[in-house]
Amino acid sequence: MSKSPAAKSVRRPSRNRQQDVLYDRELEDLPPELRWREWMLRVEAVIFASTEPVSREFLARVVGSDCSIDLVIDDLVEELQDRPYELVSVAGGWQHRTRPRFAETIRVSTAPTQSIAASLSETEAMVVTAIGYFQPATRAELSEIFGREISRDTIAGLRDAGFIVSGPRSPTPGAPYTYVTTKLFLSVFGFETLRDLPNIEALEDAGLLSRRTVAKAGNDAKADIGYGDDDD
Repeated sequence: MSKSPAAKSVRRPSRNRQQDVLYDRELEDLPPELRWREWMLRVEAVIFASTEPVSREFLARVVGSDCSIDLVIDDLVEELQDRPYELVSVAGGWQHRTRPRFAETIRVSTAPTQSIAASLSETEAMVVTAIGYFQPATRAELSEIFGREISRDTIAGLRDAGFIVSGPRSPTPGAPYTYVTTKLFLSVFGFETLRDLPNIEALEDAGLLSRRTVAKAGNDAKADIGYGDDDD
């Protein structure tokens, strides 16, 4: 006798679902001190293994319901005080980062690193930074900011690397695409939010942007607020 369609539609829980049910988050069999220590180790393990910042949502999956993620992070930060790396809050999550004072040491060693930013050319780094300040920005607006044409290849390279994405069309004639930065931009450059971008006067002092074009770009961005993302 054949099974009914309803019976056929009943599926066994997936392996991942079964493992999730069996995973002991609460650790009620451990004394409080050991339980907290295990939660700390779990959180650090997840952050250490991840290639991008880990959000509170993911960390909450490996600890008990009454575990404070913020307090765990505080304890881990304190524990790493004497290490050459630290736990930092970037792009809406937490990530292990080498302490800035060891940057020159790592550079001199010539050992291969995982830094994506190091693969950017000076032009690409400046363009994605400008997009961070003035987004949404079109390619034409970026060219005006820098006083020279920003090529489609530069924009394509930043898009392919995941630093920028297309946004809504600009309300200017021709409705060109605009560009905005992604969470990867925040993560790679070590910013928690766009509000953490350095004072733009530093770019002016370095001669990378002129005060006139900076002011104009800022005014245009305010006028166009609510619009867009990528290229023409």
